[in-house]
Amino acid sequence: MKADGGPMRVALDVAMGRGRHAALLAAAGYATFGVDLKRDAVRDAVARAPGLRAWCADLTMFPLPRERFDVVVVTRYLQRDLFGALQAAVVPGGVVLYETFTVAQRRIGRGPTSPDHLLDAGELRARFAGFDVLSYEEVSTPDAVARLAARRV
Repeated sequence: MKADGGPMRVALDVAMGRGRHAALLAAAGYATFGVDLKRDAVRDAVARAPGLRAWCADLTMFPLPRERFDVVVVTRYLQRDLFGALQAAVVPGGVVLYETFTVAQRRIGRGPTSPDHLLDAGELRARFAGFDVLSYEEVSTPDAVARLAARRV
């Protein structure tokens, strides 16, 4: 419960690394959760964002809760078999903010090169076809990324 008596908004930062986005969400007043596979990253994120509830897990082994988060943030991370779990974790009316590399990143000469970690053109938008896409773009500089903001209907 917030001080004004309204419900606390809940956010999740997936593959949060050292918690840059989790810290911003917590500072904005969200009850913030974060998950990452690397224990040292989780430790550093918790130190960076007091109040952050974080855990170390492989989400293919330990699934996300369903309809729990108002906001889910994923940046610079791609694991295609998690798209369904990410979508299900968002409450109706909640938002997903997603940004990660596209295959065009190979031409830049840095970052991931494996097709497992690079989106095809239009793929991110297609993965969220059942959501209301609020914003979508694919850019090629300074990095080749696809960015999506989408609301669960």
